[in-house]
Amino acid sequence: MHRSLKWFSVFTTIGMLFILLGGALVTKTDSGMGCGRTWPLCNGQLIPDEITIELVIEFAHRIVSGVVGLMVVILSVWSWRSIGHIRETKFLSATSFFFLLFQGLVGAAAVIWGQSDFVLAIHFGISLISFSTVFLLTLLIFEVDKKFEAEKLVLDTRMRRQIIGVTIYSFIVVYTGALVRHVNASLVCRDWPLCINNQFALPTNLYEWVQMGHRTAAGIIFIWIGYIMYLAIKHYQHQKIVYWGWIITFSLVTLQVIAGAFIIFTKGNLLLALTHAFLIACLFGILSYFVLLTYRSKSNEVLLNTHIDSSSNTQ
Repeated sequence: MHRSLKWFSVFTTIGMLFILLGGALVTKTDSGMGCGRTWPLCNGQLIPDEITIELVIEFAHRIVSGVVGLMVVILSVWSWRSIGHIRETKFLSATSFFFLLFQGLVGAAAVIWGQSDFVLAIHFGISLISFSTVFLLTLLIFEVDKKFEAEKLVLDTRMRRQIIGVTIYSFIVVYTGALVRHVNASLVCRDWPLCINNQFALPTNLYEWVQMGHRTAAGIIFIWIGYIMYLAIKHYQHQKIVYWGWIITFSLVTLQVIAGAFIIFTKGNLLLALTHAFLIACLFGILSYFVLLTYRSKSNEVLLNTHIDSSSNTQ
């Protein structure tokens, strides 16, 4: 039973990733109106008379979302019944279904009634939460083997606050990045890291403000995650999930910054744009897992400091 559930959860997580990347593809290729103002059908037809590339992209995204949505429902019920004794299972099962439904309704509302770019940018953040809940549920399913017991993890107050803070702040970075795509500001700044000729100057229009606002937000989270990695390397050598987890997280945010820069250098290469979205999903998934570990870990600073002191004396 658990083996089948594990495989199904993995496929569902991959499916959620396809939904997220599909949404990014729809936005990046301006295919949001590929099916007109009708939903869930395309132009009010099951099989449209006129086929365009925008229609194919938008309709394929809807089909994938529908199939994976059904998989999420099955996974939620299956997990609830199989590993409901794990305290986070029921919460994540319900939350994964809720945010998937919310994500679909927001997308449908945008098609039927239209929304401002500032509202549409929220959609990507909702998609990330939806993906992360399924990802965390999958991790819980694999945790049944007890190869890693999160309850034994010890985090000090500073690390707990850093994890919560940087995860909340990541929403700002995600929102500004989505806003860049929705207002078509991706290539308004021809250079990197600064906007025009790499000279220090205030933005002169809304598009430059959006682009440079996102770059500033991304720079801050890059430095912030680098600082947390420093704390993990210095104080958590004995807790490998924290030690290696933050090294991987910093590697992901570094790749994300590089991908963002190369999007500018290549004048908006589509593959790089999707890679950028994929890295964001991976980064947010790991941050969400750290939040879960923070919730489940022992808040025992004395025990942690004792362990650190004993390690120092041994050295």
